[in-house]
Amino acid sequence: MLIKTKGIVLRVSKYSETSVIADIYTEEKGLRSYLASGVRSQKARLKASLLQPMSLVEMVAYDRHEKGLNRLRELQAAFVYQSIPFDVRKGAVGLFLTEMARKVIREPEENRPLFGFLFHTFRFLDETKQPIANIHLHYLLGLSYFLGFLPSGAWTAETPFFDIQEGAFTGQLPTHPHYIQESESRLLSALLECGLENCHELAMTRQQRKNLLNHLLDFYRFHIENLPEIHAHLVLEEVLAG
Repeated sequence: MLIKTKGIVLRVSKYSETSVIADIYTEEKGLRSYLASGVRSQKARLKASLLQPMSLVEMVAYDRHEKGLNRLRELQAAFVYQSIPFDVRKGAVGLFLTEMARKVIREPEENRPLFGFLFHTFRFLDETKQPIANIHLHYLLGLSYFLGFLPSGAWTAETPFFDIQEGAFTGQLPTHPHYIQESESRLLSALLECGLENCHELAMTRQQRKNLLNHLLDFYRFHIENLPEIHAHLVLEEVLAG
């Protein structure tokens, strides 16, 4: 059958001399792989420029089953980025958000709240005039909610440490090494309490930001089985440090 849906392009790979396969997270059907035939030819009916990681699209596609390859029929932009393509910092953040989504979302099923969260975050990244250095940290926490392991509790004088392994703030210093010290646990708690629109107001040093990112990636590794290696954060750290 044919479906019409919004989608977020997460990965594109060459299929033949003129065709590509795109992994797209869709509003209607969740994660799907689509064949875009002839998109790299001179007479292409579908625009190859829309099949780039991070693209927000409106699409019409054949959908036969949850697994396997389906075919794209129509494609147009659902939102055209105005700043991300020309801003190295925003581009690096966007690629990190995309890589994380691609490596943690595995279910081929509808999840409109998750789709809305992703779509809104990418649009906000493009449209905001505020500093963006904390957006990727806020995103990781928001994404963990939809994946079912949002950190529990909050920083208090009685619970000053965040136990990465248990996913909770605690008053006891863990006996294992996978925890966050008091000062950065406090920043993590503050991130949990703020919204995307005002996360830039949370002041932290570059080193604190780098430490929190690495702690959150460890947090993901503990709570997602066989999480593939993440690479985009290395570029992100370099760009945000500049």
